[in-house]
Amino acid sequence: METSSQDRDLPASERKLQKARDDGQVNRSRDLAHLAVLGSGALGLIALMPLGFDHLQRGLSQQLSFNATTLLRPDSMMQRLQDMVGVGLLGCVAFAAIVSAAAIASAVASGGWVQSFKPVMPDFSRINPLAGLGRLFTKDKLIEIAKMSFITGVLIAIGSVYLSNSLATVAATMLQPSSASISHLADWLKAGLGLLMLVVVLVALIDVPLQNFLHKSHLKMSHQEVKQEHKEAEGNPQMKGRMRQRQREMANGNSIRAVPKADFVVMNPTHYAVAIKYDEKTMQAPQVISKGADVLAMKIRELAKASSIPVLQSPVLARALYAHAELEKDIPSSLYTAVAQVLAYVYRLRAALRGEGPMPGDVPVPFVPPELDPLSRTVALEETP
Repeated sequence: METSSQDRDLPASERKLQKARDDGQVNRSRDLAHLAVLGSGALGLIALMPLGFDHLQRGLSQQLSFNATTLLRPDSMMQRLQDMVGVGLLGCVAFAAIVSAAAIASAVASGGWVQSFKPVMPDFSRINPLAGLGRLFTKDKLIEIAKMSFITGVLIAIGSVYLSNSLATVAATMLQPSSASISHLADWLKAGLGLLMLVVVLVALIDVPLQNFLHKSHLKMSHQEVKQEHKEAEGNPQMKGRMRQRQREMANGNSIRAVPKADFVVMNPTHYAVAIKYDEKTMQAPQVISKGADVLAMKIRELAKASSIPVLQSPVLARALYAHAELEKDIPSSLYTAVAQVLAYVYRLRAALRGEGPMPGDVPVPFVPPELDPLSRTVALEETP
């Protein structure tokens, strides 16, 4: 059953936010982009205006001067036109570069840099007129329309007041010399752009957090979606179990190289093999440095015999160590006594082989708590009615 939009009351998770970002869905503030374009355009005009007016004055003075040589060479007029066009294009390119850089910087500042081609890929669902008509009456569109209507009303009011108060000043520039009139016109434009930018700054300060809020509201999740995402993140339990088993097998296989360093190996007699090492100077307790089952157990036994490492048959201890001891870690404290008995037997055996004492008797049968033996627990569970 699909989840309705009314059930989406949980905030979007980091995974969903990242997925939306990968799809090109990020919060963008149009008003911040407008502010960047207007602000950079105004600053560009202010920076380029002195140089531009200087070139304009010199160009006009040159283009509007005529003499007998000009009349004899009418092709020079084309050269003059090319010079003026070149100056104009250069100014336009510089102005466009400033505005474009500011527009890109504002987009990156509001939503970050997104490398995704999905928003520009063809999507035939977007050209469905019914779907498009439905999108016109969404909450986001209504908020956008209300915001734009308010901004338009404020700009019209401020523009009307500014124009009505400055019409006399603009008309007076017609009576002034050209250089003075251009200077007054520049000041008038600066003041008008300043008022316009002030409005856009205030709107951008409101729009940036508003767009962030709307973007996260649009990506809200239901309880079912959160559960499904958690399940996907955790993965299939059976698959994860197989992966962990494979990792353990790989770790056990890699540990075979440590068998020649062991003090002894206990087996069961063919299904399990565990290599034990103990160094009283560096270890607090004996450690399992290699273990394996079936084929790996046979390899451990062969390598131990090739390295003259004692291989002892102790099925219960081998099963307990294989099930409860971790590689390169101390054995469980409940198995200290059992391992110590076998270790003492190995020490007496090595001393006898060196001719320093009599041969020990039979291999001891160490006591292992029944709860640590996987076989005894399995039998107990099978016998339970």
